[in-house]
Amino acid sequence: MDISLNEEEIRVLGCLMEKSMATPEYYPLSLNALTNACNQKSNRDPVVAWDEETVETALDSLETKGLINRSSTGRVPKFEETFTRQYNMVAAEAAALCILLLRGPQTPGAIRSRSDRLCTFDSLEALQETLDRLSEWGLVRRMQRLPGHKESRYTHLFADPSAMDSEILSTDPLPAPEDADRLDQLETRIQAIRDELADLKAAFESFRQQFE
Repeated sequence: MDISLNEEEIRVLGCLMEKSMATPEYYPLSLNALTNACNQKSNRDPVVAWDEETVETALDSLETKGLINRSSTGRVPKFEETFTRQYNMVAAEAAALCILLLRGPQTPGAIRSRSDRLCTFDSLEALQETLDRLSEWGLVRRMQRLPGHKESRYTHLFADPSAMDSEILSTDPLPAPEDADRLDQLETRIQAIRDELADLKAAFESFRQQFE
C-alpha cells in the first residue's frame, strides 16, 4: 500500500468510516459533526481537541488523495469517505480497519469486542480471516506479541511504520495476563456505553443542523 497519512488524516478517515456504519442515517457528515466525531472521548486513542480548521486541512489533503468526497448541494458542505469503495470492502473489513485507525494497535479480541456497533463477527476465527485479507492487501500487519499478553496486536499501515514500532517497544510494566484480560473486558463494557452515548450526541448534532 502506498497511502501515507498523518495523524489528523488518519483520525478524519477513521471517523468517516465509523459514522457511515454506526449512524448511516446522519451520514455524510458536516464539518461540525466531523470535528465532534474526531474529538470524541470514547473509542479514540489518543483523545484530541481539534478545531474545525485542523479537520478541514485534513479533509483538503484527503480529497486531494482521492480518499473522500465533498458535497456542496445542501445548506452546508458534507463529507464522505471513498476509500472503502476503492477497495470494495465489505462491512467486516471496514469495521476491523476502522477500529485500528481510531484506537491504534489492537488484539483480535479487542477488535472483535469493539466493533459490535459497526459489524458483528461470529467468532475470532471469522475476524482472523478478515485481518488476513487486510494483511494481504497491505493495509494492516501483525505485531510482535508483547510480554505478559496472550494475543499479538495488529496495526494499520497508513502511517510511518517506524513511528508505530516505537509505541510498542515501551518498557512500561505490564499487568499479569489474568489481570490484563479482566481489565480489558471491563474497559470494553464501559467503552461500549460511552460509544453509544457519543453516537447519540453526534446524531442529535446532525439532526439539529438540518434546521439551522
